[in-house]
Amino acid sequence: MGVSMSVRILALVGSLRAGSHNRQLAEAAVKLAPEGAEVSLFEGLAEIPFYNEDIDVEGSVPAAAAKLREAANAADGLLLFTPEYNGTIPAVLKNAIDWLSRPYGAGALSGKPVAVVGTAFGQYGGVWAHDETRKSVGVAGGKVLEDVKLSIPGSMTRFAETHPADDAEVAAQLTEVVARLHGHATEPAAA
Repeated sequence: MGVSMSVRILALVGSLRAGSHNRQLAEAAVKLAPEGAEVSLFEGLAEIPFYNEDIDVEGSVPAAAAKLREAANAADGLLLFTPEYNGTIPAVLKNAIDWLSRPYGAGALSGKPVAVVGTAFGQYGGVWAHDETRKSVGVAGGKVLEDVKLSIPGSMTRFAETHPADDAEVAAQLTEVVARLHGHATEPAAA
């Protein structure tokens, strides 16, 4: 094993809007990834059909879902960015987790460290959605990093004219999140 192997972190964003602040946060994480970590932003969650066992069959898994599973399988850890829709997790992100939870007991999230962060308009920064996402990821087999949290409130005003990558405090917090996820992803798995 070469020391140059960088840790691959897959970022999933729960908002489909091109100018979404959570997408901007994910872009910032890609840019701020510390030495030895590579964060890649998954594109295409919108193309994945709703989870249905009838189409989750060898040879007929929709291409978009297969692509998500491959990306997650190849990753050493996942970083989920989610806004809060009506007090909970956006359907598009929940659907991604549902696809990654199967096959049961052997899904792409199995045993992988997962951190959940994000920003929202309200004063709590989307903590309900973040907690729901952690719960769902844990049930899906992921190793949820309960102590790696970042919920940024007041997204509309905070990022009205500043990209998260250019907000010194947010950049520092994000760098810390990625560094801690990186640390968990490089720990040897327990035998």
